[in-house]
Amino acid sequence: MLRDSQYYFRLHQVRPRFKNDIENVLLYVATEISKLETQSLDNFNYLLFNAIRLYTGNATKEAKTIDNWRTEIAALFGFIIEDNINNIGKAGEIAKKLAEEQDLVQFFKYFLFYFQYPGGHIKSYKLKEVIDNEIKFKPAQYFLRVLEAGEKLTGKRFSLNKAEATHFIYNDLRVTRDNCNPDEVVERILQNRENQIELDWQGDIIRYAGDILDYMVIADLLVQHASDYYINWGIRETITAFLDSQLWFSGYDHLFGTNFNVNVLKPIEDNWYRYVNKDLGDELFKTDVLKYLGIEEDAYSRLISGAISDLTKNFDPDNVKHTKEIGDFGENLIVGHESMRVKIGGREDLIHLIKKIPTSFAVGYDIQSVELDAKKRYIEVKATISNKSLNFYNFHLTPNEWSTAETLRESYFVYRLMISKVDRKLFVLKDPVGNYKKDTIRMSPRNGADIVFKEESGEWKELLIWKQ
Repeated sequence: MLRDSQYYFRLHQVRPRFKNDIENVLLYVATEISKLETQSLDNFNYLLFNAIRLYTGNATKEAKTIDNWRTEIAALFGFIIEDNINNIGKAGEIAKKLAEEQDLVQFFKYFLFYFQYPGGHIKSYKLKEVIDNEIKFKPAQYFLRVLEAGEKLTGKRFSLNKAEATHFIYNDLRVTRDNCNPDEVVERILQNRENQIELDWQGDIIRYAGDILDYMVIADLLVQHASDYYINWGIRETITAFLDSQLWFSGYDHLFGTNFNVNVLKPIEDNWYRYVNKDLGDELFKTDVLKYLGIEEDAYSRLISGAISDLTKNFDPDNVKHTKEIGDFGENLIVGHESMRVKIGGREDLIHLIKKIPTSFAVGYDIQSVELDAKKRYIEVKATISNKSLNFYNFHLTPNEWSTAETLRESYFVYRLMISKVDRKLFVLKDPVGNYKKDTIRMSPRNGADIVFKEESGEWKELLIWKQ
């Protein structure tokens, strides 16, 4: 069909070898990159190579595989800002943001918002082909426009599958070059469905458009049912921002219609990575965790204000219930968990002792809790949010947090909270310093302590939600 037509042109992008573990890998690598200082590009890449080698399962992999991970992460996700003229490398703002906020859903929104053809994520010879074919295409935006148009034309929910996204959008110059009206694409898809024409579903064929659809699910832009992808109108404000965006990297535009050599692309590539690391300047893409998890605001407010009678002395629940910060939300869930733990233990009289400690106090922990015998329990919360259940056994303690853990020992706990739509996992690690001395966790001193733990290091606990 289209493969043999005048409109066929197959788009490519980097496909990470770690795609099946992409969320865990990106969290880890973003954290490692954000620790690296600005330095010579060669040394930056050498240190990053060694950090990737330390990722679980990579110790025995060949150097070429590790180096491929490094280049794929740099090329596709823009984690590194390179100055090839002066041979300097530094951590990109997008890597720092992911490392600091631990919000993968937000990260993939940013990534997809910027992602376009032509872009610096493509190898030079492929990029030249894109420019020579005068392609200007933003995949995530166009997918959303087709889905929106499909709903308007059919008057019901409309979906795409990976084969349709590939053959009718990704590999069709009427879309990628000519920017045809999305209604036309919907009509072609509906006609194809009516005629029951079988599309090519081979993995090598549909992988590139398919990857973008999968990334859009991680970003919460789409919801997936079986092989079908639907627009997620639950985040209408974000969807509208994608649909209406005029954002475009114009660095390659002057090359359209000219006979240029690929050597001119390298300096533009440096500008591309600066572009994808721009701050959008607003809170639009922060994950609204309440909406994401389907928790009503009034129920969340009760969880906070009802669990702790004197919380308002240091903490304003009216402000909390509107927060979109992953860290704050995770800490507040743990406040509810601790309150419920004490209540179930028959010591409801101790709930008033459970307090969230303001960050400005810098005490080395987030929550002061209590044991059933009224002894103090000090809790540092490490929360991460993702679209699917994570298997993430790493976290970082600041120098102050590690020092506090060393002082408090068995009274100090790290609650590793992993929030996803699939489930909410809570791993409780008691006395990290003691665990380190017993060799049940791995600790690397790096501006504090990088911790890698195992299931034997602590306990998985059911996350308890506060109920009056």
